[in-house]
Amino acid sequence: MTPTNQHTSHHGEGGHHSGHAHGGHHEHVDRGQAEILDLDAEVLGEHMASITAWLPLRSEPRQIVDLGCGTGAGTFALLERFPDAHVTAVDTSAGYLQLLREKACARGVERRVRTVQADLDTDDWPDLGTPDLVWASASMHHMADPDRALTSVRELLAPGGLFAVVELAGFPRFLPADAPESRPGLEERAHAAADGFHAEHVPHRGADWGPMLTAAGFTVEDERTITVRIEGARSETVGRYAYGGLRRIRGVAAPALGPEDLAALDELLDTDSPNSLLRRDDLTVRTERTVWAARRA
Repeated sequence: MTPTNQHTSHHGEGGHHSGHAHGGHHEHVDRGQAEILDLDAEVLGEHMASITAWLPLRSEPRQIVDLGCGTGAGTFALLERFPDAHVTAVDTSAGYLQLLREKACARGVERRVRTVQADLDTDDWPDLGTPDLVWASASMHHMADPDRALTSVRELLAPGGLFAVVELAGFPRFLPADAPESRPGLEERAHAAADGFHAEHVPHRGADWGPMLTAAGFTVEDERTITVRIEGARSETVGRYAYGGLRRIRGVAAPALGPEDLAALDELLDTDSPNSLLRRDDLTVRTERTVWAARRA
């Protein structure tokens, strides 16, 4: 099976979906992207838990808002960390929210979750209550006007409440530097080829949110960068995560890649090839996540 040259959405770098609204409740769900979000949650679950445990909270939050929740990685990490809390999960995608509700039912926590479909690039946000904690993981960089969104979050929070912004340094890397054997360094070149697309469509990806949070009236109480390195060995989950991620990268990198690199990338993504990503035993998940904890005075 050779991959198609499909165009990636601008959250195809592994970020969640929070910017412009999509259609109604019968929208087509991007199953490939939904799977990447689910695999991201599974592979990086321990690191997500360590972030929620690190948050400098003054008391256990009862009301939490997850902005740009995607398929629920943050929502379920927060529900697990704070067993008395209720989470309002917000996203533009009705399809993602439906998947999130199905997971909540399967886990028996549906009474603790409310989903809200909303375009957060509009002036008027829906009623999201008065949360003690607002969580935004890999979603703020999708906002058309991040400064306005930060101001809206500050107005939303209860006095003394905390805003946690998690930003990622691009999509994880998986291959050794000398791989594949035919085109060493291919993965970095593919990411570099996709950088132009991301710079245009997601200019705030990888941003330093500290100064912007301060300018919006928050007090940044702490900042932490988590370095992730997970040896994949022959993990099927890591293989699928690498496959899905590199297939998305191909969708935007292809026009800027040379023919030899593109052919080598297609061989990695050909599940029938003996050189397929899914057959490698040297994959390692390598990425960084930075989190800012900002207080509303």
